[in-house]
Amino acid sequence: MATMRSGAMAPKHKERPMKKLFRLDVLAEEADYELLSGQLALRVSFGWEEESLPTGQSRFRIHCEQQEWLRDLMQALQHCAPQAVCSLESLEAQDWLAAWRQFFTPVCCGSRFVVLPPWLVDSADFPGRTPILIEPKSAFGTGHHATTALCLRVLSDLLDNGRVHAGQSFLDLGTGSGVLGIACCKSGLHGLGLDIDPLAIDNALENRSLNRVENLELATGGVESAAGRSFDLVLANILARPLSEMASQLAATVSTGGCLVLSGLLEIQAQGVITAYAAQGLPEPRRIVDGEWCALVWE
Repeated sequence: MATMRSGAMAPKHKERPMKKLFRLDVLAEEADYELLSGQLALRVSFGWEEESLPTGQSRFRIHCEQQEWLRDLMQALQHCAPQAVCSLESLEAQDWLAAWRQFFTPVCCGSRFVVLPPWLVDSADFPGRTPILIEPKSAFGTGHHATTALCLRVLSDLLDNGRVHAGQSFLDLGTGSGVLGIACCKSGLHGLGLDIDPLAIDNALENRSLNRVENLELATGGVESAAGRSFDLVLANILARPLSEMASQLAATVSTGGCLVLSGLLEIQAQGVITAYAAQGLPEPRRIVDGEWCALVWE
């Protein structure tokens, strides 16, 4: 049986020219299932298809417009599981938007937010929630991944208890689709979204326009691009290793009395990240856990 994990193939609106789509198939032995599914959870934020075969093997299938990104992913998976059989091919253009609509469902996060695709902009099904419109794109977050939803939930809670409020500044490091920065802006904050991938910034710019927010500055770069600036709220939804490696730089961006929220890490990785920030003088953070994922909150 085939299932969808964390999302599906990411198309464009049908009225726009279709780009070529590529598909990576990974045939995994039963012994490699946990290893490969874990790697996909860390690397493929927009989701994949998964099929259990009668042989006991599993087939993972990832669709993406970026052939080189898929090629790099294939090499990483083969390095982790040499027995896995991988194949990469291009697909004929077809109505991927129709396929995507079968799987893209609204995501409610905390008490405040709901992430919606543009075709549900006029939905009246979520009264009282702030809609965040995200154009589905390959390799950028739609809110379906647990770490993105977890960050939005934490942001919602911080707003509910008054710890974060309108008029404050924020940094969204690893902004991806811009979903977290847009949520902040729609809550009355203003700030900066950074990503080392220029394609992510292109997607974030598109989503900024969709949501009609004007108080979100977007730029290509890492934490060094925020050097010398401080923010009332710092959000970083990346991975455990880079979060640990940039501890001194990232901690320096938090203003006195500000909040720091780190996500993108597994619960088993949390203590290592906490240790890195304790070395910068930060106290024990609050841990927010969702399944195997964890967010760290310094208030």
